[in-house]
Amino acid sequence: MSTRSSAGSAALPGDPPGGRRAIAVWGIGVSVYFVAVIFRTSLGVAGLDAADRFHVNASALSTFSILQLLVYAGMQIPVGLLVDRLGTKKVLTLGVLLFTAGQLGFAFSPSYGMALASRGLLGCGDAMTFISVLRLGSRWFPARRGPVVAQLAGLAGMAGNLVSTLVIARLLHGVGWTAAFAGSSVAGVLVLVLLLLFLKDHPEGHEPEPFPHHGAAYVRRQIAASWREPGTRLGMWVHFTTQFPAMVFLLLWGLPFLVEAQGLTRATAGDLLTLIVLSNMLVGLVYGQIVSRHHAARLPLALSTVGTTAAVWAATLAYDRAPMWLLVVLCVVLGACGPASMLGFDFARPANPPERQGTASGITNMGGFVASMTTLFAVGVLLDATGEDYRIAFSAVFVLQALGLTQILRLRRRAARRERERLVASRVETVHVPA
Repeated sequence: MSTRSSAGSAALPGDPPGGRRAIAVWGIGVSVYFVAVIFRTSLGVAGLDAADRFHVNASALSTFSILQLLVYAGMQIPVGLLVDRLGTKKVLTLGVLLFTAGQLGFAFSPSYGMALASRGLLGCGDAMTFISVLRLGSRWFPARRGPVVAQLAGLAGMAGNLVSTLVIARLLHGVGWTAAFAGSSVAGVLVLVLLLLFLKDHPEGHEPEPFPHHGAAYVRRQIAASWREPGTRLGMWVHFTTQFPAMVFLLLWGLPFLVEAQGLTRATAGDLLTLIVLSNMLVGLVYGQIVSRHHAARLPLALSTVGTTAAVWAATLAYDRAPMWLLVVLCVVLGACGPASMLGFDFARPANPPERQGTASGITNMGGFVASMTTLFAVGVLLDATGEDYRIAFSAVFVLQALGLTQILRLRRRAARRERERLVASRVETVHVPA
């Protein structure tokens, strides 16, 4: 049981020591996630090229990302169960094989159908990375480092997004579609080699206690026990409500919106997308440090991010052509969405024991990707239905924010009460442990 204080700084008996070796091993896992995000977001800078290459409209174009996120979201709970049962290394290895095959297949796809299948395969592999990295961090670092470790993992993901906007975009217009996507798949091979040679699930002397697995009954127990915890559900809705505005913008619709609706050049639009990534990286460091020192700041940070995002989004859509300063503010604010979504794991983590961390993380991580998938689809359909009116199409964001905010407010007190009960119980348990 956790002995974390309200500030999240108390040590756990038998906590992993951390240190340089932990950083090195965890860094290998993070490098896998870094490459997965490069592959995931590469379509975001190739959306207009993909529409020309496969001769598809906005709805069909959005299907690429929708399928990818549908597979990703649908895999979260199964992946969480696999991580709890098989460990990090095996799941990450399978993930690398799948997302590299998907990226390579996308490079050589001659038709829309084959390209769609390749993105689905990529989404399946991508789904296995982040939860595995979270589990790896919890096995190698002390619990009090959890918020910072999680934010740093998210930071690595945004660095991968930065590579997409700066490198993949230039390769695409320099060497062409096939060479750009096939060349990038080499990164998957490199991280696979590192993973097989050097990654270990846990430090010596910190092996997890054996836990019985009994097929379908075990699966049902894991999912049911995780879902019963208000902290897990609150974490899922925090992730749902905070992540998707930036995800939708970066993954597909940001570049078309900035170029077609705002009249910017591709180069300027690319710079603004890069600004989102840079803002994300900076805010991630700040949020991680705040939450590691002041655990009670989790919910205020999440709610303030949702409110600010909605306000700036509404201000931007109020213009036919928004002024550049407002577009810059929008991109800076969208950069806070990723770090805010990571706060969801800080609600789920203390609500579940170590043997359920993967499952609980899978449920939490599913939230933002379900919201992103829904919004990607809604924006594509509304663009086709309204003759590409981005103001109407992007208003779908407010509907999902309202839904998520309602659920967060409904669950917040129950989750806080349950977390306090767990903290008191763990302190009593620690006091009664014989010396």
